[in-house]
Parts: sequence; C-alpha cells; structure tokens
Amino acid sequence: MKSGKAVGPDDIPVEVWKCLGEAAVEFLNSLFNRVLESERMPEEWRSSVLVPIFKNKGDVQSCSNYRGIKLMSHTMKLWERVVEARLRKVVEICEQQYGFMPRKNTTDAIVALRILMEKYRDGQRELHCVFVDVEKAYDRVPREELWYCMRKSGVVERYVRVVQDMYEWSRTVVRCAVGQTEEFKVEVGLHQGSALSPFLFAIVMDQLSEEVRQESPCTLMFADDIVICSESREQVEKNLERWRFALERRGMKVSRSKTEYMCVNEREGSGTLRLQGEEVKKVQELEVLGVNSPE
Repeated sequence: MKSGKAVGPDDIPVEVWKCLGEAAVEFLNSLFNRVLESERMPEEWRSSVLVPIFKNKGDVQSCSNYRGIKLMSHTMKLWERVVEARLRKVVEICEQQYGFMPRKNTTDAIVALRILMEKYRDGQRELHCVFVDVEKAYDRVPREELWYCMRKSGVVERYVRVVQDMYEWSRTVVRCAVGQTEEFKVEVGLHQGSALSPFLFAIVMDQLSEEVRQESPCTLMFADDIVICSESREQVEKNLERWRFALERRGMKVSRSKTEYMCVNEREGSGTLRLQGEEVKKVQELEVLGVNSPE
C-alpha cells in the first residue's frame, strides 16, 4: 500500500506497519491467521467514513455528480490484500477484461480499441462501437449476486464466508464540509475505496459477461467500462440489448444518458442505434477511459 493515504476511523496509518518492520509482519501474520481461522474480523474494521468527492463536471448541487469514497481501516485493507492474492490464484478472469488484471492496464485497452478502429479504417469497412456506462456500478452490486458469482468462479466456501464477514454489519458515516451524519448500516453494493472491491467486481462482471460473450465476442472491458463492437448496426444493437438484460438480471443498470454510439467509416443511411426504443446518443469521438478515440 502507498503511504500518505487518509486514515480510517481507527486512525492507524499504513506507515505504522511499515515503520515496525519485521515486528509488524509477525504481528499481522498472527492476526490474519486468527481472522481466517475464526472467519471473523475485528469489529473496529466494520466502521468507515464516506466522503463525497465532486466529479468536476455537472451541477455541483446534484448528488449524482459526486462519487463516494470510503475511508476504511488500513489494517483491514492489508487483510483485503491477503484475501485478494488467495482469490487470484483460483479465479480466472476472461481475456476481454483489462481492469485491475496483472500485466494489463488502461493503455492496453485503449491501444487494442484504436488498432481495431485503424484496421477497419484502412479496409474502408464500417465498425459500429458502443461505449456502455454502468450506472453507479459498485453501489448497485447485490451482495447475494456477489456470493453466487464467487462460488461459480471456483472460490472455496471458506473464502466466500471470509468476504461475507467483511460486509456483515458494515457501518459508515457521511462526512462533508458542515459535519457528519449519524452512523448507519450499508446493506448493498461493494465498498468504495476498498483494496478488494475491484477484483470482486471483476468476478461479478466475468460471470455476467459469460452469458453474452458467445454472442458478443468483440467486447472490451475495463472494470465497469464496456465497449461493444460489431460490423453491423443491427448486431451491435442486439449485443447492447443482451448486455442490458444481463446487467439488469444482476441488479445493475445501463446509464442511458452516458452510453454513446459511434460508427467508423460510416456510410449514408447507417441509421441510429436504439436501446428499448430509446435512441442512443451518437458521437464523432468515443471517450474511453478518459481518452477520445476519433471516428
């Protein structure tokens, strides 16, 4: 873990464990073994502080333009790293997923998409692309779906219970400029700011995408960012509908206002793209992971 991060409710920074050296390693090893054996973590780790962060776009007074980041115990985050390492040994994530995967990064996903677009430009063929925005992705994941996806991915029952314990009786307060709220329970979604959440989300998306990969093979994912490509508008429209259905079955939702459609080498009369009868916004540049890919 990096130094200089905001502390959680226990006020113990990660620098404490770094400074203690071997003594910290021995203590944490003993502590984590006890947590694993009992499948029960310390009660102090269940509390967090939720800080709303403005996304720097849209109306500053609209709650939807804020991202909530949880300040959690750094010691719990170290435990999460241990659990993540164990899960990665048994869970295989599909090749189309670039988010938080070893030896893959944002640049790889962008380069792969641009190479595909250039290939179709050079061949003077149409390529239809849809960027699918999953609305409040981490916040919407139903916990029961997470347990189901972990089991289906081959995670042994002990580690399913260990992760369940991380979410049992989780509590938070919201802190803003004028103070903070009373503590309340959080009963849905993944922890924002958690060290383990990105990989848990990748597990959910992997199981979800398994339902549509056969019919929609030309798909790139970076965590909750999805790009669907096809040579025909009709096919990409069908694949978009398959993704919508698969996401909604898992308790998630496509953001209609942020999902965008673009056509490379568009011919006259290529038409518009629709999702459940509603026209998808057509753009000249597709913004993927903060980088524009021009038509």
